[in-house]
Amino acid sequence: MITNTQLVVKRFFDLTLACLLLPILILPILILVTVATIDIWKYGMFTQTRVGQNAKFFKIYKIRTLREGTHELGHLDNKATQFGRFLRKTKLDELPQLFNVIKGDMSFVGPRPDIPGFADKLEGDDRVILKVKPGVTGSATLKYKNEEEILKQQLDPETYNRTVIWVDKVKINKYYVQNYSFCLDLKLILKSTLINDN
Repeated sequence: MITNTQLVVKRFFDLTLACLLLPILILPILILVTVATIDIWKYGMFTQTRVGQNAKFFKIYKIRTLREGTHELGHLDNKATQFGRFLRKTKLDELPQLFNVIKGDMSFVGPRPDIPGFADKLEGDDRVILKVKPGVTGSATLKYKNEEEILKQQLDPETYNRTVIWVDKVKINKYYVQNYSFCLDLKLILKSTLINDN
């Protein structure tokens, strides 16, 4: 089980890496936000409420990829512009989460931050997941990197997400917290970088 000391070391690593990456990524982020603004004719960065550490809500930063209107689970890509689909596929729409890491809302590695109605409703031993900050990447994120494609193939994406994908994510994230090590974080960061480069 992850200890309080490990949480402190994890936070120190996150803040150090984020400060090193900020001068490198700030210009690309500004460019992508500007292009997204022109592409959708609405400010290219937006915030959304997510569930964080200890079930506290926070605002996650993302680059806008979807047109205006109702967006059904499993059909988000249909509402994305061509540029938006590129951002979603390459995960570049998540670059602004670097600011979430700096603020302390998120970690580079951990369970992905869910919308209200999932992580905040965890019960019993499953709530151990809330001991850590949500992550930009993680074991469950890597396994379900094509989650939108999987949901597109389901007759009832909402039910499939809640009864199959979410249940599996909880198991994966519990294992991460219960078997945490700094080396594991480094491995997941490296694996995420290699996947995004392919």
